[in-house]
Amino acid sequence: MVTTFKIAVLGAQGVGKSAIVRQFMYNEFSETCVPTKSRRVFLPAVVMNGHVHELQIMDFPPISSFPVNTLQEWADSCCRGLRSAHAYILVYDICCFDSFEYIKTIRQQILETRVIGTSETPIIIVGNKRDLQRGRVIPRWNVSHLVKKTWKCGYIECSAKYNWHILLLFSELLKSIGCARCKHVHAAIRFQGALRRNRCSIM
Repeated sequence: MVTTFKIAVLGAQGVGKSAIVRQFMYNEFSETCVPTKSRRVFLPAVVMNGHVHELQIMDFPPISSFPVNTLQEWADSCCRGLRSAHAYILVYDICCFDSFEYIKTIRQQILETRVIGTSETPIIIVGNKRDLQRGRVIPRWNVSHLVKKTWKCGYIECSAKYNWHILLLFSELLKSIGCARCKHVHAAIRFQGALRRNRCSIM
């Protein structure tokens, strides 16, 4: 039986969350920044260790606040499906302090409003634009320690531009969701056209 996982991608404008999704989906990157104005849904099928898992990746535009209930969620078309996600990817720009403050607020709102099943709902914090390391505004160790030790969330830094750690992000996400068959996938997995053990590909 094929399992479907709903993944919500959130972040402030310009952090590169859509670029991360496009790298994962199509292995492409555009220098032109086009603001996300409405929810976009991608439906890839991921093969890991010979097992198929369907993903519903929802790329959301920046939201002012996390919907507190289902009524508010469905009243705004940009928020539909947000509360029922199986996992959250919160993206910030390592060169922008405000973008980190944004995901800090969203994370707290998720914890406060998603009472049922919140403790089992993985949240991964993603520091994008690793290729602009010299412009970093918060030391990596400080963020990593806060996220992992205090927030109890996953933390990954990546570069959507150079496709660095993009696949690692989604493989770690699958493991954190609770995909038992993915627990022992090696961190250095790569895209493959054919099914191979400890490999991941998009169909």
